[in-house]
Amino acid sequence: MDFKNKTFWITGASSGMGKATAIALAKFGCRLIISDRDEHGLQDTAVLIAKEGSSARTEAIDMADQEAIVLLANKIIADGEQIKGLYQFAGISQRSLVLDTPIANDRKIMEINFFGIITLAKALLPHMIENGGGQIAVASSLVGKFGFPYRSAYAASKHALHGYFESLLAENYDKNIRVSLLIGGRIKTNISKFALDKEGKEYGKMDAGQANGISPEKAAKQIIKGLRKEKYEIPVGAGELKMLLIKRFLPKLSFKLARTIKPT
Repeated sequence: MDFKNKTFWITGASSGMGKATAIALAKFGCRLIISDRDEHGLQDTAVLIAKEGSSARTEAIDMADQEAIVLLANKIIADGEQIKGLYQFAGISQRSLVLDTPIANDRKIMEINFFGIITLAKALLPHMIENGGGQIAVASSLVGKFGFPYRSAYAASKHALHGYFESLLAENYDKNIRVSLLIGGRIKTNISKFALDKEGKEYGKMDAGQANGISPEKAAKQIIKGLRKEKYEIPVGAGELKMLLIKRFLPKLSFKLARTIKPT
């Protein structure tokens, strides 16, 4: 993937990995479309993108509103934007036990983390194919490979992304569509602060693991490196990524370790 002079759409761009990746991409001289619910955060990101010499179009979006997602995608295409890459970082996490989590919370997490993500990808896929192909990247997680305590619906939503986008890639590889799943470990973002607790309210605290994780800027460097190589799975993090090898080669041990992890 050559980023220069191409247009990329990034969701979840007002903070965390989405913001850092947008700014990192700006250094390549590309045009960016950045989206998030947080319009003020988007404006801050746009200012930093401009300082890197690239331009940014800001579009507020709620990933739980599938109708609005399709309308916005159609509008952007109608405006003449030619999207070469769709990089999705928007999402919501969870901090509650299965027994304490109402099904409404499970549905909300799936609506945002799965249905919202695939709705935007489906809306842009024909456009990408018509224009010679493109790249789709989606933020998964270590929890997309196996389950952790307090994250059942979050884990389910990330697992679902793997199955869906592997199928999408298999169907469209010969149309020059490429897919990358970003396997995030401990990254110092606000995702745990905004996670849903058992009452559907914001958890409000940063997990200790995240507080000691790598910076979003370091994560963005790892992501950009993987995207340039068009890797299907891009591990993002530090020492905790060893869990991927344990899961692959010692699955029984990975199950045991998951049971010993403190939920918060």
